Formats: sequence, C-alpha cells, structure tokens
Amino acid sequence: MALAATFLGGAKGRLLAPLIPFRFFGTALLFQVAAWGALLVAAEQVSHFQGGLGWPLAALHLVTLGVLVMTAVGASLQLLPVATRQPVGARGWPYDALWGGLTLGVAVLTLGMGLAWPAALLAGALLTSMALLGYLALLARNLRGAKGMTLVVTHGWAALLSLVGLLGSAWSLVGAYQGVTGLARASAMGLHVSFAAYGFMGMLVMGFSYILVPMFALSDNPSPRGSWLSLLLALLALGAAAMASMAWLGGAAWATAAALGLGALMVHVGLMLRALRSGMRQGLGKPFVLVRMAWVALLASLLVALAREFDLLPQWGTTVFGVLLVGGLLTLLMGVLSRIVPFLASMHAGAGKRRAPTPSSLTAQRPLDMHFYAHIGAMVVLLGACVQGSAWLVRLAATLGLAGACAFCVFFVIAWRRMRQSAPSSEAAEPARTQSLRQIN
Repeated sequence: MALAATFLGGAKGRLLAPLIPFRFFGTALLFQVAAWGALLVAAEQVSHFQGGLGWPLAALHLVTLGVLVMTAVGASLQLLPVATRQPVGARGWPYDALWGGLTLGVAVLTLGMGLAWPAALLAGALLTSMALLGYLALLARNLRGAKGMTLVVTHGWAALLSLVGLLGSAWSLVGAYQGVTGLARASAMGLHVSFAAYGFMGMLVMGFSYILVPMFALSDNPSPRGSWLSLLLALLALGAAAMASMAWLGGAAWATAAALGLGALMVHVGLMLRALRSGMRQGLGKPFVLVRMAWVALLASLLVALAREFDLLPQWGTTVFGVLLVGGLLTLLMGVLSRIVPFLASMHAGAGKRRAPTPSSLTAQRPLDMHFYAHIGAMVVLLGACVQGSAWLVRLAATLGLAGACAFCVFFVIAWRRMRQSAPSSEAAEPARTQSLRQIN
C-alpha cells in the first residue's frame, strides 16, 4: 500500500489530458481487430510459415507493434511522470505527432508485409522508427529527471536500451528486402525477438507490475531483494541472448539465456502472486485471471525455448513458442487494460467532485465477459492449431479472437462515453483523484 500511496501522492499536474493515453489504447484495440482479421486471411499459411513477407508476418506485427507497443507507449507516457514524481514536460503536439506517426507507420508497414510490397515496407519502417525514436527521447527525458521509484526507473532504462536494439535489428531485416547487406538473418532475428519481446516489452511490463499489482490488490511492496534479483537475472538473460545472436558464445548460449530468463520470470511471478495473496482486495475478477494465464504462457514460452535448444520438440515447437510468447504478452495487456481503462476514466471523471464515480460504475461488464471467454478460447484453439497444423482451427481461433477484440472495443467505447458524461469541465482536483484510488474495485 505504501507503493500505491507513493504512486499517486501529489499527482496533480502529472496526469495527461485523458485523450492522450486513451487514444493510444483505442488505436491498439483497433489494431487487435485488424490482427485477428489478418490471421483469418492467413489461415492456410500459418502452420507452415517459415518467415518472409505475407499475411502471417503482418498479423504478427499488428499484434506486436500495433497492440503491444502502442499500449506500452500510451501507458508509459501516463504512468512514468506520476511514478517518477515530476511534472509532464511536453504537452499537445509531441503526443499528437507520436501517436499519428506510430499509427500510420504500423498501418503502412503491416500492409507492406501482407501484400509483399518492399516500398511500403520501407516507408512504414521509416515512419514507425521516427515515431519510436521520438518516444525514446520522451522516455529518456523522463527517466533522467526521475525522483523516485529506482526499481521502476531502472526497468525503464533497460527497456529504452532494448528499444535501441529492437530498432537496429529491425532495420537489418528490412534492409535485406531493399538489397542492403546488414547482419546475418539469424543474428538479426535473434536480436529482434530478444530485445522486442523480452527486452522492451518484458522490462516495461515487469517494471510497471511493481506499481500496478500492489496498487490494485492493496498489498505491501514486493520484496526489494527479490525484485532486484529478478531484474539482474533478466539483464543477464538479455546479455546472453545478444551474445548468442552474434555467435559470440558457445552452443549452449541460447539455453543459458532461456534459463536465466526463466529464473527472472519465476522470481517476478512469485513476487506478484505473493502480493495478490496478501492484498486487502482479493476479488480482482476476470482481468487478473487473464494476468495469471499470461504469466503461465510466458513461463511456458521459455520452457519451450529450452526444449527447442535440446531438440526435444518437433517442428511445431517454433510456432508454439511464438504463440505462447506473443499471446502471453497480449493476454497480459488485455487483463491489465481491463483494470486500467476504468481506473483512469474514474480519475478523470471524478475531478473536482466531492465523490468520484467508481471504476465499476464506468465498466460495461457484459462485453468484458464476452472478451474474456472469446480470448481464452482463441488462444487455446490457436495452440492446438499449431500442433495439429490445421488451417480450419486457425480460422476458428481467428474468429473467436475477432469476436473478443470487438467486444473489448465496445467495453472501451462505453467507458470513454461514461467518463465524458461524468467529467466536469474544470481542471481535475487532487482530492477526487486520491479518493478514486481508494474506490478501485
């Protein structure tokens, strides 16, 4: 509970206008709809996909860039200024430019992938890279001026460095389609997967979990010793993965990286489960069922990675690894967004009021329930499709995922409309924001 109090203590002047984070979240949800649609189109190719341009690659990047990165950018722009106890520096146009550039860049990039247009691929990569470099500058400025939460800030710096590795490896892969020689494809792919999923997304997710999980559960801070141990193991894992990608270590390099990553995640998940068990609020509902399932999937992805290194899995092991990794991150973010969207909406809606509306009053539960069951069904069926090599199972998974994504969009729109109907026109008041934290449910 001390962490939650520190997080929102003196938050006046550090909350963005609601349109800024909600615009990133809403765009991410639209990209999720597009991702499931692209997977439906690519159903025949998924089971034997071995890389290269096409709709399977487009569907993958609609999730990774369109959903995961878009959500992470929006969340970090809002959460980091509050966590690091400093005022929001930039307002207005930098966020508009970042959102517009990232949205257009992902759309053009994935269209170029799906239709195998190298020119569109290049244009989309340029737009996306420019947007992410702008985000990197905002992130670095915020981290450099941080005044608290050293653990979260250190995760932020690790995510920033991983973003640099992500962009560098991405340009090596894009350059190959433009006739430009870069890193060997295997090296670039190893760096790209490691720094994109486990580095950038992994570090941001782990760092913000130390804020959000205790805050929602109303629990004590996780053990500092365990938290720093998890971070150390994760950094060692990323270092080992980088050296393995460049073939600077022996044959067991990837296995070492996967084992270190598994240890880091096990320690982190153990801390999070302890926080949930010890918290004053136990009924966190279906969103945290998704979060727990995501933790299982991410742990399983590292176990599959280890098994692949020792040739213990058939050919479908590569596809299953990808589904567990990307699907685990997607499931985690959907679970967290199920709580963050009503929470932020209640903070803005309660500004200047004696009694702020509770997050539950802004939540449309029926579409959220529809998303919960459809999303779980989609993930389970998609894993089965990868093992069986079945195109019709891929179609079923994509259909379920599409239905769930549309239901989540309905939940999001209703939360936004209820917030707008409840919010006063005056500037947000600090007492109402603090009260909204106590009323989270």
